[in-house]
Amino acid sequence: MSLYDEGHTIAGWTGCAIATLGSGVVGAGVCTGSVPALVGGGVLVAVSVLVTWALHLSGWGKPPGVRPREEWGMRTRDTQARGGHPGCVGCALAGRRPASAAVAARAEPVTLSSAE
Repeated sequence: MSLYDEGHTIAGWTGCAIATLGSGVVGAGVCTGSVPALVGGGVLVAVSVLVTWALHLSGWGKPPGVRPREEWGMRTRDTQARGGHPGCVGCALAGRRPASAAVAARAEPVTLSSAE
């Protein structure tokens, strides 16, 4: 069994539910030719991204990567969310960079051997 447990969070399921509703509204808009339904569905999909992001930043999402099994529960709140998660795009967009990521950002780039 995978130790990554990605997406099993309040943030993930809430965002998925809102996006599914928005996609359904867009589909209905396509079938009926309704521009307001197309726009409304698109707005719902955009709102799903913002809701998921807000819930992640408030601790109802989880960081990417391997976690101990006791942190797998969907209702387990992430206590490290305020400091940001290494490698997390959502945290980086919010300006939350953990100390390890700040050090990595200042590191010199490594040039790999070129393919000849």
